[in-house]
Amino acid sequence: MYILEGNDRRVQWLHGSDGEIWVWIMGDSPGDKPYEQISEELMAERARQQAQKEAEELWTQKEAEITKKFRDAMAKEKAKIVAEKWKIETEDRKAAKVMEEKIQEELKKREEEERQRGEEQIRKQEELRAKELYLSLKQAQQHSQHNEHEDQEWKEQLRRSKAADEERSHKARRARDEYRRQSLRAIQKGKVAGLSNLFKGTSLNNEPEIKLNSNSPSPVMTLTTPARKAWERPSRPISREILIRWFKEEQLPRRAGFERNTHAVAPWFHGIISRQEAEELLMNKSEGAFLVRVSEKIWGYALSYRQQSGFKHFLVDASGDFYSFLGVDPNRHATLTDLIDFHKEEIITSSGGELLLEPCGQRKNPPDYSSLFE
Repeated sequence: MYILEGNDRRVQWLHGSDGEIWVWIMGDSPGDKPYEQISEELMAERARQQAQKEAEELWTQKEAEITKKFRDAMAKEKAKIVAEKWKIETEDRKAAKVMEEKIQEELKKREEEERQRGEEQIRKQEELRAKELYLSLKQAQQHSQHNEHEDQEWKEQLRRSKAADEERSHKARRARDEYRRQSLRAIQKGKVAGLSNLFKGTSLNNEPEIKLNSNSPSPVMTLTTPARKAWERPSRPISREILIRWFKEEQLPRRAGFERNTHAVAPWFHGIISRQEAEELLMNKSEGAFLVRVSEKIWGYALSYRQQSGFKHFLVDASGDFYSFLGVDPNRHATLTDLIDFHKEEIITSSGGELLLEPCGQRKNPPDYSSLFE
């Protein structure tokens, strides 16, 4: 019990009949339910109430449609009979009245049958919606468990990255050996000048740097070639600054995030934004909308995808000389644009059937990728 007397603040504990501090632990009493059971029941009840509310609204709309449909039909039939009755002799008017009653009875019967079908359809939709809401709540509850899975994916990328580094080192040694061999052959033939011109400009540190042209109305890039210090990539991203340096050193030369054969940034490309920011951008999009953002967990990207009942996030490994999904699709692609274009026609997973249909663009000005091109 918290007690405030003037400027004096203190805590007074409640005591039981035995004089000890009274303590109650949830789950210890015989009638207490486990936390997991309480959580499941709460989620199921929330899903049921939401589905019931949606079903009631849907049935109100459906009932109004059915009533209007058969009221209009009855009015048309009655008007038709009234018009015909004036042509019938007096002795036949009684038969016309009987016919009208039969038609009205038949229409009421059909109306009742359609009402029953409508109620059954709404009931099934209510059950289905309750299941969908329950699964959505369950998925949100299990969201915190994804970190362990992402760590495993990072370890897999680290293994691939090391293998790619070894492969690049091997290629570099072979290139140096080939250069020495060609140099010796050229010296023997007296063509040293020609050989020097052949290998001129092959330094890896002279690749062009791509910078954002802020004066242009559309995101178009300009190319410059500044001198840079040697870049040594850490084992994993440790800060935003390191990620930006990695993108400029390794990804810009590979045209990551650009449209094919142009210097314009692709409409699906985003900078270093979080999973939550990506989902907010995709929230009001239809199924098949997507964006690609720079990952803060691995050397690569995260493809965020809008599905009918929520979102999916796929990691794209860019640590080697290719781009590929981690743990999903074994296909390798030479550029990030190649990967995106490939999955506009081919699904990412057979279970989900994800096709990249609609790129999700920028909302901010300047765009969220501007720091990558400064």
